[in-house]
Amino acid sequence: MSIDSNLSRSFAATVDWLHAGLIRAAASDPAADRERGLGGRFFYAGELDGLGSALVVAANIAGAATLTASANIETQKQAIRDGVIDFLVTTLDEALRILKNELRKGETVAVCVSRAPDEIEREMAERGVLPDLLPPGALDAEKYGPFLDEGARQIDPAMAKKGETVLTWSVADAPARWLPRLDALAGECVGCSKGPETWAALRWLRLSPRYLGRFARGERLLRCQTSAAECFVERVRRQIEDREISVPVEIWLSSCGDSKLHRLVPPAGLP
Repeated sequence: MSIDSNLSRSFAATVDWLHAGLIRAAASDPAADRERGLGGRFFYAGELDGLGSALVVAANIAGAATLTASANIETQKQAIRDGVIDFLVTTLDEALRILKNELRKGETVAVCVSRAPDEIEREMAERGVLPDLLPPGALDAEKYGPFLDEGARQIDPAMAKKGETVLTWSVADAPARWLPRLDALAGECVGCSKGPETWAALRWLRLSPRYLGRFARGERLLRCQTSAAECFVERVRRQIEDREISVPVEIWLSSCGDSKLHRLVPPAGLP
């Protein structure tokens, strides 16, 4: 059964929205290694529900080491099937052993404890386990007070700002063949832009298909400089006109509330 494209696009857009907030946290540290993103940062994402899964995927792309919790067995199984989490453990001790090792190396990892989030949060506070980053809404949640008092920061999701475009592209046929080619074109355009977060767009382009998994099989989504988005449309158009790309391509550009669709179709008579 194919995945509904609207569901896929909605989930990817939510991940992008959250990822932008995480990237702002990384960019706020002038000493941070941009190639590592949030490598070495500990992010507590809260409950592994729908939003929690999007948070974990966003953190995976950004490079953080993430802890989440859920007592729901079906939720746990789905997160494992989707590759959202790397490890499912039963105790906070087990989770911390994994997280400390990956944090020391600056590697990405996602761990879920199969217990209710309130239990895990209470145990973290009692034991002095301090995340670097907390999920949206933490400032308004009393339970996160001890972490915030000790210096943890809430991440704030971010919409595309002026000069940025959310770019989405899909192909009519053979996505396994054509999407990597289009990804490469997008990377060339992003690499030529001079935006302050070009590194984040390139990192997203490289890692989001892996971590979005089934939600990225039929299409791609990328937040980038508007100039890079326009460059991408023109390069795809030229390759289709030159018959280097032989399938129809749809490209959406969304910026500041405005959306524009480009349907690029190969010339008639293409063998």
